[in-house]
Amino acid sequence: MQRKILRTICPDAKGLIAKITNICYKHQLNIVQNSEYVDHRTGRFFMRTELEGIFNDETLLADLDDALPEGSVRELNEAGKQRIVILVTKEAHCLGDLLMKSAYGGLDVEIAAVIGNHDTLRTLVERFDIPFHLISHEGLTREEHDKQVVEAIDRISPSYVVLAKYMRILTPDFVRHYPNRIINIHHSFLPAFIGARPYHQAYERGVKIIGATAHFVNDNLDEGPIIMQDVIHVDHTYSAEDMARAGKDVEKNVLSHGLHEVLAQRVFVYGNRTVIL
Repeated sequence: MQRKILRTICPDAKGLIAKITNICYKHQLNIVQNSEYVDHRTGRFFMRTELEGIFNDETLLADLDDALPEGSVRELNEAGKQRIVILVTKEAHCLGDLLMKSAYGGLDVEIAAVIGNHDTLRTLVERFDIPFHLISHEGLTREEHDKQVVEAIDRISPSYVVLAKYMRILTPDFVRHYPNRIINIHHSFLPAFIGARPYHQAYERGVKIIGATAHFVNDNLDEGPIIMQDVIHVDHTYSAEDMARAGKDVEKNVLSHGLHEVLAQRVFVYGNRTVIL
């Protein structure tokens, strides 16, 4: 018995749920879970259907194509564990959280490798028996370095690339190579406090909340489709260092929760927005 996820995006129309579920019934597939949403602003219909049974992907998708309106997008993927590659620099909090959750069941994911532009986190990664690849940026242009990283990632063929505080701006060629497959964590609500020493910037402004945003990466720096956000309250008693410590907890939690939703195939990207079902 197989389990797969059917994801549908199409123009909204009457009877779509009935059409899709009847086709699943015709193929003798059991619907384990189903959720849907209509964006009335754009007139788009989104539906995630978790199915169980014996699949003939080609005929199922052909029947869906016949039934759905013109301009529909549908995809059918295996449910369950997916492979990721994590890119890191020197900060350990987000990486460590993902390693722990992967090892002890908090995330249903296979971390196929970790790639770093510094060797700082090698020991941490190798404690979990995961390959660590050092690809130094020293003496290379951004384009040359990204080309080497892409070559290393492609040898592994992950479903997603996760930036766990990877402090490098990706080139457009890199981003185009993995459309809506690169997940980043950013301190604060986008696009506030861009650049170096963000928590010192927050301290100087006297902020009362600090937060983090998990998002897909596109060519606009830290402005890709948002997956998840969270905040905590701070006050005048917090130093910049206190804010940084508290902010790291928010960052790692938002990244792991956002990644969980992506791996469960609940996140639909439409334009520069996401729908999570």
